[in-house]
Amino acid sequence: MPFPSSPRARSGPRRRSLLAVGSTALALAGCTAGSEDPGEQGDGRSAAERRARARAARDSESLVERYDAVIAARPGLAGRLWPLREEAARHARAFGGGRRKASPSAAPSSPSAPSASPVPPSAAAVPGNDKDALAALAAAERELADRRARTLLDVPGELARLLASVSAAGAAHVYLLTEGGA
Repeated sequence: MPFPSSPRARSGPRRRSLLAVGSTALALAGCTAGSEDPGEQGDGRSAAERRARARAARDSESLVERYDAVIAARPGLAGRLWPLREEAARHARAFGGGRRKASPSAAPSSPSAPSASPVPPSAAAVPGNDKDALAALAAAERELADRRARTLLDVPGELARLLASVSAAGAAHVYLLTEGGA
């Protein structure tokens, strides 16, 4: 005798939805074991992949510079921005760039402590109040996350997964800059 179905409504996604989303995510992530590109060299990466990694590293380094500029110009935001800045620096290193690390003296000792690092040249472009400075950083994070999401369709598997992960982190940064800590 079969059991009757439960009269209460299901909450959450259905199994078919999860399977559809899962297969789409796998396709977008570029599930390939390797590249068969004849342009590969000794490190197993094609010239296009190396260029994409270098651009992603430069983009993350540029984002770190923007964080540094805002932290230098708006020291009251240092405690809130420092963890996001450090994550952007880790992203640069993951793409093969950003080998320089922040000096211990550059890290804020308290949320309101100013950075001991020199003022970056882009500090003059930092908006004059906290809200606008956070909005400018959020816009930069959003634009970069969107660009990376578009790029991941054109790169091989492992780099696509890394770009997807870093793009998702950028989207989380946008939330934290606009709504998360307000």
